[in-house]
Amino acid sequence: MQPIPSFKTVCIRQGLRFCWILVAMLLLTGFTGCRLLRVPEAEPEQQITDTGLAYTIIREGDGLMPQEGDLVTVHYTGKLSDGRIFDSSRERGEPVQFRMGSDQLLPGWEEGISLLREGARATFVIPPQLAYGDMGFGPVPENETLTFEVELLGIYTPARMPETEIVPREETPSGVQYSVLEQGDGLRLDPEMLVTVNYTGYLDDTGQTVFDSSYERDEALTFILGHRMVIPAWEEALPLFHVGDKVRLWVPNELAYGAKGRGPIPPNTDLVFDISILDAGIPEPPVPFQPEEKDTVETDSGLRYIIVGEGEGDPPLIGHVLHVHYSGYLPDGTLFDSSVQRGETVRFVLGTGQVLRGWDEAFLLFPKGTRARLILPPHLAYGDRAIGPIPPGATLVFDVELIDIGR
Repeated sequence: MQPIPSFKTVCIRQGLRFCWILVAMLLLTGFTGCRLLRVPEAEPEQQITDTGLAYTIIREGDGLMPQEGDLVTVHYTGKLSDGRIFDSSRERGEPVQFRMGSDQLLPGWEEGISLLREGARATFVIPPQLAYGDMGFGPVPENETLTFEVELLGIYTPARMPETEIVPREETPSGVQYSVLEQGDGLRLDPEMLVTVNYTGYLDDTGQTVFDSSYERDEALTFILGHRMVIPAWEEALPLFHVGDKVRLWVPNELAYGAKGRGPIPPNTDLVFDISILDAGIPEPPVPFQPEEKDTVETDSGLRYIIVGEGEGDPPLIGHVLHVHYSGYLPDGTLFDSSVQRGETVRFVLGTGQVLRGWDEAFLLFPKGTRARLILPPHLAYGDRAIGPIPPGATLVFDVELIDIGR
């Protein structure tokens, strides 16, 4: 048997050209056998729809595609055309949930999410006509093209109203029908009580699908009865019941959201609510700040504020998540809302239009721990709109405390 020639011998016999080819092959295979080179994966391809939405699927999902009426859970990061982040659920560590087909979303989002499967990651480039148009919104300028990096985490098809034993209905003077499904033995509800309930709301149509549920959020609703913090039907009907009651209300649209509708509720839609009354009691009123001997500062916009207690550190920046306690008063001193009474702070992303304009301006000035009185003229509050107990054109007074700043 002939011995295998050495590498040097092969070079001498075949010439240098063959040797360089052999060396190149050895280098490419890493000297470990005949491994083929890995072919680079193709870059994700951008698609453009007929409306002008550009989308790129970064990772294909393996679940279902959302349908109208489904609740979808999404993480996202939104960027302006210059690359700056203006909003991000990832930074807050809290995904968002919304209903498909409910007009809760930008048209570009609604269209883009409908193209994804559960588990997908994608990039949307949304032109102004599918975003905020020539109006802008919060930190988004007018006629701005937006980019969103999104991940479709989950899809939930809402349940329909469960069948229950037929219970006789009674009716209030204004036309709210009600039935007591389970009788409680607690306090009877009265105006001025702080009431805590769990509820599920249904569209009173042939589908009778869920449009909202405190159970799904795992967060009971707390409000002061008689302060118009809930729809008129609730204000009228709830004083008929007791703590511990489980009740069903059939609500005419004019005692709910009427001709305008709201979010997933179409205009002129009657509603049904299943409500469990968890607790009620007379809350301690908040103690108003006493800023009489403090200086009042007025900004160019007309915002006035009085620092009652100094905070420490740097003020927050746009995009930071703030936790705030507040009590809101009408000019005559009437309390219309208070997180202090409810025992829970309000949380919002600064500079994104989630709160009144006067709040977005003021909290850019305050370090953590600041206690201040804000005096908001109508154009920095609700303007000419009437909101609950707040009349149109009202100047509002808020005693606020910045409890925490997060990212």
